Amino acid sequence: ENVLGVETFRPQRVIYLCPPEIAKDKNAQQILRDFFQWRGLSVKAEFVETSLYKADHILLQLRRLAGSCPDAALDVTGGTDAALFAAGMFCREANMPAFTYSRKNNRFYDINQAPFADRRPCRLQYRVEDFFRMTGGTLRKGRVDNRKLDNYLDMIDPFFSLFLENRRKWNELITFMQRISQSAKGEEAPLQVSGSMEQKGEHGSRVHADPELFRKLKELGLLTELDIREAEQQITFAFADQQVRFWLRDTGSVLELYMYKVCRDSGIFGDVISSAIVDWDGTNEKGSVSNEIDVVASRGVVPVFISCKACEIKTEALNELAILRDRFGGKGAKAIIAATENCNAAARHRAAQLGIAVIDLEELETGKAGERIRIIMK
Repeated sequence: ENVLGVETFRPQRVIYLCPPEIAKDKNAQQILRDFFQWRGLSVKAEFVETSLYKADHILLQLRRLAGSCPDAALDVTGGTDAALFAAGMFCREANMPAFTYSRKNNRFYDINQAPFADRRPCRLQYRVEDFFRMTGGTLRKGRVDNRKLDNYLDMIDPFFSLFLENRRKWNELITFMQRISQSAKGEEAPLQVSGSMEQKGEHGSRVHADPELFRKLKELGLLTELDIREAEQQITFAFADQQVRFWLRDTGSVLELYMYKVCRDSGIFGDVISSAIVDWDGTNEKGSVSNEIDVVASRGVVPVFISCKACEIKTEALNELAILRDRFGGKGAKAIIAATENCNAAARHRAAQLGIAVIDLEELETGKAGERIRIIMK
């Protein structure tokens, strides 16, 4: 809300009336300046201290600033009731143009002598990284090269269908893949794999290769050179490439891929990123705070953050998702948690409290995930 009016109307100068902690926080101020530069705006941003809960203080600041800003307009988007009250009194005595922005209607509205803003739609189209930049973060390279995902789009739906058909076996498959294809550190992992059809599992258990499941993986083009010798209990195969190798060694990847494609197929998003790693401080230095978000998409000025869980939905996952949404998305952001298990009543209640939409196994199996996302983004 602090940038939409600036981006839309592109003034030469913007003055933020802000609480003392922001007026003294040079880093917070620089984040906004850097964002405007990132977006290609030449605007001078200034920050003036006031008390956002004392209308008389705000009114005095507005009066003081008015003398040096004869061609100014007042953006009363967001803010406190005291700020709105002070803005109303000031506009009445100074007749300064004033406007606001409605998230619900995605339009600007003329409040006082501001016909340039009257019912003007906000046509900004932010990309995923823009939302991180607004708050001082940056987008790091994740586990998936999003530039190459177009090459795999035709494979994702049948891959997910295969997962649904073999959902109860999937963890065993992934564990088997991890055991039989140990990575060599510091080198590109070999694609060719050969070994016993029985491998060590967790806690002393054993995991077995399912010949039929491996044949289906080969049919989808995920594996090549498959040779199964059941009499000798030996299997030889090759991963199609390094990206496929990663997906077949990671339990949650198939759901992340599917939700990525659902967002793409919905046709409502301008940008969709899988495996988005956000650096909170924008330093990209070792040890800096970062989080991975399974899927992030943007529609105009609204981002949606999607967490994918190949397990039951837990409170910890919901809390983490809410924090990421609020930190990087702002008031209009959406959050969705998708899971390959049915959501229990307690988790659904907690999700509702946090404003998080739920897509669970039932909707995934019936192919309604895309419909749900379109409804959520209305």
